[in-house]
Amino acid sequence: MPRMDSFVEYTLELLEPLGAVQARSMFGGWGLYFGGRMFGLIIQGQLYLKTDDVTRADFEAEGCRPFIYQSRGKEQPMSYWTPPVDAEDDGRRLLPWARRAVDASNRAAMKKAAKKPPAAKKAPVAKKAPAAKKAPVAKKAPAAKKTAVKKAPAKRVRRS
Repeated sequence: MPRMDSFVEYTLELLEPLGAVQARSMFGGWGLYFGGRMFGLIIQGQLYLKTDDVTRADFEAEGCRPFIYQSRGKEQPMSYWTPPVDAEDDGRRLLPWARRAVDASNRAAMKKAAKKPPAAKKAPVAKKAPAAKKAPVAKKAPAAKKTAVKKAPAKRVRRS
């Protein structure tokens, strides 16, 4: 596992009031997890927090920026946004934004679970009755050996 850099450690300290936040190395950055769900991302020394339709407007109103990566020559925005500038270095101001991100992460997980069809319950398997013993198969009598019949050599016909 790659060693955490000082920015990841500092961010974890800022997020301590939130609860047990874990950082896991991924794709050249770090995923931030709370309650087993990813709610944040640290890439190239920048913190990004998860947003959704409910919280994205709050992030936009504060001038936050989305995380955008390049794929096949196109820019792909993700649902992770920077926190407001005044909250980046202030744990007290960062905490409400982190809570929004955790809530967005929880909503995304619930939405994903709702889309998944419930697992079909398997019918209980009835125990099979012991198989009746089959009569032993009678062995066939060995085939009689055929005696080789010698054929007379073919006669050669001379033509003149």
